[in-house]
Amino acid sequence: MTAKNNIFPIIVLGILFFIFGFVTWLNGTLIPYLKIACELNNFQSYLVVFAFYISYFLMALPSSWLLEKTGFKKGMMIGLFVMAVGALLFIPAASSRTYYLFLLGLFIIGSGLALLQTASNPYITILGPIESAAKRISIMGICNKIAGTLAPIIMGAIILKDVDKFIVELGVMDAVQKAVKLDELAQRVITPYTIMAVVLVILGCMVYFSGIPEIAKEEEVNQGVNSKKSVWHYPNLVLGVTALFLYVGAEVIAGDTIGNYGHYQGIELSIAKNFTSLTLIAMIIGYVIGIFAIPKFIKQQTALAVSGVLGIIFSLFILIFKGPTSVLFIALLGLANSLMWPAIWPLAIDGLGKFTKIGSALLIMGIAGGALLPLLYGRLADVLDPQKAYLILIPCYLFILYYATMGHKKRNW
Repeated sequence: MTAKNNIFPIIVLGILFFIFGFVTWLNGTLIPYLKIACELNNFQSYLVVFAFYISYFLMALPSSWLLEKTGFKKGMMIGLFVMAVGALLFIPAASSRTYYLFLLGLFIIGSGLALLQTASNPYITILGPIESAAKRISIMGICNKIAGTLAPIIMGAIILKDVDKFIVELGVMDAVQKAVKLDELAQRVITPYTIMAVVLVILGCMVYFSGIPEIAKEEEVNQGVNSKKSVWHYPNLVLGVTALFLYVGAEVIAGDTIGNYGHYQGIELSIAKNFTSLTLIAMIIGYVIGIFAIPKFIKQQTALAVSGVLGIIFSLFILIFKGPTSVLFIALLGLANSLMWPAIWPLAIDGLGKFTKIGSALLIMGIAGGALLPLLYGRLADVLDPQKAYLILIPCYLFILYYATMGHKKRNW
């Protein structure tokens, strides 16, 4: 496609990435909300992100198969409809205050997103030269993170309104009064998630009738001879999936634990509930830098290496400092994380040829890092404390630094 006629698909994808961001970064608000409403410990509360992100791992390959059958537009529409079903499941979950129904709803929403992401990420990557793919993905990232910045503010104002006063009142109630009050809290999500379901259905219909072109078959997109027999014969992909797994885990930890951690450091939950937005603002700043700097002033792999170094430094400062300063460095991890997805993706699928689609599905499966690593963080927070648990970030960023400097260059095992 030429630069002139790829503007409309980019706009459509930008809207979809906005939706991805809004839905994804609601988790940071849902964690403290469900922790109170369903009376959970740290480990149990982080099952929110596990249920959401594990769907990417389980549904990425089926999504790739479905897209092969349905095509891009129908697949995107189905993905949005699936997300709407998951949002509607919040109604019976809230009415009965059943945690596992909430988790099932989140899994279904994540499954719809897995289908959307499996289609949209390779699409935006091949919509122009591979050397500038990180720039295009950065534009999508801004749409994603602006929505992610708004999501916890909007949802926090609805479902965590007067939460500090609410917690104090709970402490002096008997069991019957407490159950009634928690039921009222749980039902706060019904209206926003009903509205979300309606919007997702409308968007699904709009995408289907939007007129954006289908993705061509891999053989048409990728030229040249490809002699390798298996996708596992590409070290740059396999190591890239690992790097993306660790990056997503680190990103979700930074965005979804900062509210609880701020409260642990003595900041009122009514203030700390908005801290996820600070992490995402830092990511937006990084994306803007990427748009202007890549590839004109800095290569994708160099940007990834710098990001890895910043991640290591900021993680150490989280462990060293106390109070608001420590919380600030969690927010600054957003800056370190911002260019990782845009840089890892093109480096990992470079040269895959006919294996591009399956390689993209494997990268989507790597999003499961957002399911497992926050859960491990939650366990460490219960066993050690919420601050020491951030030790988990340092080996993640060390591997990402390795991939940026050496791992992505490997073309044979």
